[in-house]
Amino acid sequence: MIGVFDSGIGGVTVLKELIKELPNEHFIYYSDSINNPYGDKDYDTIINICDNITKYLINKGCKIIVIACNTASCTAREYLRNKYPDIKFVVTEPAIKPVFDNNKNSISLIMATKRTINSDNFNFLYNKYKTKESYKLMCPGLADLIEEGDKEKINNYLKDLFNDYLDKDIDSIVLGCTHYPLIKDMIKDYFPNAIFYDGSYGVSNQTRRVFNSLNIPSNNKLILEFIDSSNNINKEKLFFTLALDCNK
Repeated sequence: MIGVFDSGIGGVTVLKELIKELPNEHFIYYSDSINNPYGDKDYDTIINICDNITKYLINKGCKIIVIACNTASCTAREYLRNKYPDIKFVVTEPAIKPVFDNNKNSISLIMATKRTINSDNFNFLYNKYKTKESYKLMCPGLADLIEEGDKEKINNYLKDLFNDYLDKDIDSIVLGCTHYPLIKDMIKDYFPNAIFYDGSYGVSNQTRRVFNSLNIPSNNKLILEFIDSSNNINKEKLFFTLALDCNK
């Protein structure tokens, strides 16, 4: 059994890739929308939130837990690994290295939450793998807008957010929050020639490797469980629509 959690439904972008890699497994997805967004919260608050979710998933029988949130991963990864040494944690991180590996002369824009951009892990990756020109862009409140789903509000936000970058010839964009791929088409309207990167592929590959190393007996079919901390039925419907649409 594999647990997956995020501050809302954004982590479904990771789950879709997990299903491709492990199509016959039992996944429990915890959407913590009552505490969304994580990106503007302090360290202790995020640690407490992640610890409580981890306890819940362990009690449900999860041996592998995927932190499908960049903010939670960069903040709580070491704490959780130290507290729960018998659990295998797979973390999400901004896809900065893949941009460098593909085109180190790229002009890149890295979108992420304030907490992610200020984290030691992010800055280690950024300083090691930043491209010829690279811009860090904090996106406070964007994950929350994506949860709300109001496209007009999102577009107005993006218009202001990108105003200073439209003349930079951006050719690579890192979507450093698992919510952001859900609005990739809207972002692409502003940067039609950019190549997009996110961490979901790396997470799914690593989860498969961890799963195989544990020799866990495989299920005969896919099982998905969904829990939302706010008990929002609309999020549950959207979750299953997105999670089972694995061809996109």
